[in-house]
Amino acid sequence: MFLHEGLGSLSMWRDFPQALCDSAGVRGLVYSRPGYGRSTPRAPEEAWDLDFMHRQAHEVLPALLTALGIDAKKDKPWLLGHSDGGSIALLYAAKFPDAIAGAIVLAPHILVEDLSVASIAEAKIAYETTDLKQRLARYHDDPDSAFWGWNRIWLHPPFRQWTIEEEIRSIACPLLAVQGLDDQYGTLEQIRGIARRVPQTELLELPDCGHSPHKDQPGALIARAARFLHSNTTGDDR
Repeated sequence: MFLHEGLGSLSMWRDFPQALCDSAGVRGLVYSRPGYGRSTPRAPEEAWDLDFMHRQAHEVLPALLTALGIDAKKDKPWLLGHSDGGSIALLYAAKFPDAIAGAIVLAPHILVEDLSVASIAEAKIAYETTDLKQRLARYHDDPDSAFWGWNRIWLHPPFRQWTIEEEIRSIACPLLAVQGLDDQYGTLEQIRGIARRVPQTELLELPDCGHSPHKDQPGALIARAARFLHSNTTGDDR
């Protein structure tokens, strides 16, 4: 299952999910979270709270699995999450250790860094002064819903204290954490902090790569992710 970033959607993954699934010989499921893509937009007066990623991991994702008729304890999913989606994958893995096969997280957040806030503040300026809204409209029915839901909570001053550093210690499944060396939304402390708390974590730090490893270094990412899946998956689970 592919969990998109804070401004992402089903279509913004482009051909990456299919390419990875073809390489690894697995099935894939891609969806847009509420407020994104072609899913139900966020209500105009709805403001996300500090626990918005927890709610996606603990409530929305399990409800989606149930609606799809997937018993996650019997047919344990693999989660691949990018950015906010990576954090959601970590939170799900920590909360439901018996309902996940493993996780691959790309540029996840486990704490809020100055670099992240500065880049998100720059995105706000770009949305208000450039054609960013028009470009996002190609992927979201309501780009304002997608953008402001994400941007306002990340720039909300109390959100600076958000952290999942301790929660992730309960993760028991195989975990691959990936980050670009040129990530403009987070430092390597994000994935190295995961590895210190989750001993079975494997790290992939990619040169010439920003916040989106699946766009900047798809070949290297797919090769490593496919090997990781194969080394932690039996034939019956694919």
